[in-house]
Amino acid sequence: MALNDLFDLHDAPRSLRTEAVKLVISAIFLGIVYALVSHHYGGLHEGFLLVIAAVIGGYMAMNIGANDVANNVGPAVGSRALTLTGAILIAAVFEASGALIAGGDVVGTIKKGIIDPGFLNDADSFVWLMMAALLAGALWLNIATAMGAPVSTTHSIVGGVLGAGIAAGGVDVANWPKMGAIVASWVISPVIGGAIAAAFLYLIKRTVTYKKDVRAAASKIVPLLVAAMAWAFSTYLILKGLKKIWQVEFGLALVIGLVIAVAIYLLIRPRISRAAANLPTDKASINKLFTIPLIFAAGLLSFAHGANDVANAVGPLAAINDAIIHGGIAKKAAIPLWVMLIGAIGIAIGLALYGPKLIRTVGSEITELDQQRAFCIAMAAAITVIIASQLGLPVSSTHIAVGAVFGVGFLREALKTNYAIMIEEIKTHHEGEEQTVVISFLREFEQASVERRGQMLKELKARRKEAELTKKDRKRLKKLYRHELVKRSTFMRIVAAWVITVPASGIMAAMLYYMIRGMML
Repeated sequence: MALNDLFDLHDAPRSLRTEAVKLVISAIFLGIVYALVSHHYGGLHEGFLLVIAAVIGGYMAMNIGANDVANNVGPAVGSRALTLTGAILIAAVFEASGALIAGGDVVGTIKKGIIDPGFLNDADSFVWLMMAALLAGALWLNIATAMGAPVSTTHSIVGGVLGAGIAAGGVDVANWPKMGAIVASWVISPVIGGAIAAAFLYLIKRTVTYKKDVRAAASKIVPLLVAAMAWAFSTYLILKGLKKIWQVEFGLALVIGLVIAVAIYLLIRPRISRAAANLPTDKASINKLFTIPLIFAAGLLSFAHGANDVANAVGPLAAINDAIIHGGIAKKAAIPLWVMLIGAIGIAIGLALYGPKLIRTVGSEITELDQQRAFCIAMAAAITVIIASQLGLPVSSTHIAVGAVFGVGFLREALKTNYAIMIEEIKTHHEGEEQTVVISFLREFEQASVERRGQMLKELKARRKEAELTKKDRKRLKKLYRHELVKRSTFMRIVAAWVITVPASGIMAAMLYYMIRGMML
């Protein structure tokens, strides 16, 4: 037996005990939800359905905490800007705060308007539909978390409502144009997020890390980058995080965000200049300048997520509560405080117990992250949501964040491959010359700025045109020197989970609807 197998066997009982403790804590939380809701609402007509729905809502909230919140703090943990414990504490506090402070007091009963309630026969069918959708969404999130795949909570609920809606009212109940827009977001969200993150990373490399004097470049550029982050996040928070308590037009939000950004720039510029002056003259040391902005980004992203996505947990529960108490189907339902508390506390518990698995997936199992790369991912998350909301695109925050991680990884692959090809091209142009000449040129090339490297290559090609690489040679070298810095197995697993999220939750919801309907009739 291998030594690693012996260690695995030794650690197995401890792992089982840990999982058992997590299950006990989860059961206690759901038991408390059951007892409290049963005590206050069990005597209502069909109050037992509200009690069961509350337990399912708590289960859904825990699964959102376990899966969806990882996108907000995973990059900060993977880059070592935050410890896992620190990230969980920050995310739990800000998620719950966002839900309770800015979560709103009403929610749409039909998520995203994907089905027409006019096709439903009665309030009972609507309640069963919502229960099936909520449970199916929670079950799919649980499965995805076990697989280590960060998926969209919104898409899980959308799939559940669609599947249960078709089961309850037929195919015509669905709003297929709206579903087409949601399907398009599977591609739009990660592509936009990846492109923006890659663009920011390339900007940082060109303006800071590729410069000969990185400290001078950092003292000039990093304050501008942090101010840009303040602008993006202020606008993002005003438009998305606070929209249910403070309605602001896009233009005004941009102006307010700009004022905040200018103030922060004036405040931090001298501090960053002093910090940069005391850093070693290497590229890796510049990462330290991005640590504090990343901590703030993790908190603000979590607050905005709690304010918006808590509706995925409590929206169907609020709809069930409204239907049972008022005996009808309304387009908007009030969110009682007890419903919001279940969502907020459930998300925090799920994050603390089961969140580390997905935090590690997003933070380190896709590609290697440092603070600069994590900063670019956070920027992409905020900017993409702002752009998408103004264009009316139904994007997913999960797909944006994970797509940004992919974008950073694939850019690094391209840059490393291109650099390797440049080195090969230099060697080709120096063919037949003494080794000391080649080594001297390579050393100078490695230490030169991007602009100087381009000039050196241009001069080299002008001198030795006959050694120019052909397109076929470049293609061969690109394949030879390709660096895979994005783990393809993780990439394929996550993409596959994204593709099947709506169908999987939809099928489960339809089956659960028929089961619930069969038991109730």
